[in-house]
Amino acid sequence: MQRLRRFVTLLPILLLLPMALMAQQGLPDAPKPQNQASGLPDAPTSNRTLPTAEASPSNQTRQQTGEATSVDTATQAEINAAQETPPPNAPPPGRIMPSNRRANATSSGYDETKGLISVNVNAVPISVTVKDATGRLFPGLTKDNFTVYEDGVKQRIAFFTSDPFPVSAAVIIDVGMPEIALRKVKETVSALVGSFSQFDELAVYTYGNTVKQQQDYLAALGDSTSRTLSRIQQLQGTSSGPGVYNPMTAGPSVNGRVFDPGLMRNPIEGAPPKNAEPSRVLNDAILQAARDLSRREKARRRVIFVLSDGREYGSHASYNDVKKVLLTNNVVVYGAALDASAIKYYNKIARIHLPTQGYANILPKYASATGGEIFTEFTAAALESAYGSAMEESRSQYTLVYYTDATASTAYRKIEVRVGGYGPSLKVYARDGYYPAPQKQ
Repeated sequence: MQRLRRFVTLLPILLLLPMALMAQQGLPDAPKPQNQASGLPDAPTSNRTLPTAEASPSNQTRQQTGEATSVDTATQAEINAAQETPPPNAPPPGRIMPSNRRANATSSGYDETKGLISVNVNAVPISVTVKDATGRLFPGLTKDNFTVYEDGVKQRIAFFTSDPFPVSAAVIIDVGMPEIALRKVKETVSALVGSFSQFDELAVYTYGNTVKQQQDYLAALGDSTSRTLSRIQQLQGTSSGPGVYNPMTAGPSVNGRVFDPGLMRNPIEGAPPKNAEPSRVLNDAILQAARDLSRREKARRRVIFVLSDGREYGSHASYNDVKKVLLTNNVVVYGAALDASAIKYYNKIARIHLPTQGYANILPKYASATGGEIFTEFTAAALESAYGSAMEESRSQYTLVYYTDATASTAYRKIEVRVGGYGPSLKVYARDGYYPAPQKQ
């Protein structure tokens, strides 16, 4: 018990004894962590050897006294000066000098950026349909089978694909045709929808002496399109012949004037007025459809499908004006020739164009210029087949793209597409030229 009391009494003394011995020896405190703001010098550069901490006497003294190591003010100033001075032949900041010119060499006044040649080019896409001798589509061709010429000069094809594209189609219906011809269209208009896919879009126009858009571009297989085509079936064409003038039912007249103004006269039986032929503004209809198509996506096929006998008379737009808009926007025109234009050899007669008399059938000219085709069909079944053929061709064409220099001139340039390797039996349908976009200043 006495030993325990002595141990408790000596315990505080034993604990304080080591601390007293350490204070007697005067050991330095542990070095404090160096402040980040003190700024150690960067690694030495290749053209200058910076002084080290061991070479400085002041650093040795500070290490012996236990103070934190730092670089003196004079040494730090030399380091900063070395970092600010660029090495010999270094390029000025913000510009890379060419290897054949030194930074300190006298300038000759030549600016390297002016040596670059900038050339503006136009990308010219061409949609090409190829058929065999029997009129069927000819698949399986490659880029090597095609040759493209612009104004007689061979061009390098930069892009080629045979993949199908979705279609943006404008269907134009001539309601100025005789009722017997328009009836075939109304009977088959429901089959027109079946020629489109779920990715296609459709707009519908009608024309006679004016142009009317019946539907803007909507899904071809949508309910809105079905309702639009139902309205088309309610339209009426013109009478199947000229009005009959019967003088026996006109009543008495004096000096060409009706003696009894109150007598009601049948307008059909009345005397035909001068220039009685009604307008058939086919040019205006195609022009409006082409302008609307120019605002659709370029990744789509732009197609106009005309259901008409091709008669043109009274349009404000000329054929050449409409052709320029079609070729500039890469629009292809297809058509189903109805009524008299479906007669064999009729197109040869229709080429005769008399001044002020309009065109008997202008559709073949549009199709030939844009790379489309005209289907001459008499029966309703053949007309339904024409719908599917036109849409299949437009969706499955070969696509070629080449680049040509852009100039200030917008003169017409002729295109010729040839297919080699299969003999002369293949028929090639492509637009026959284009109008280049002017060079941007």
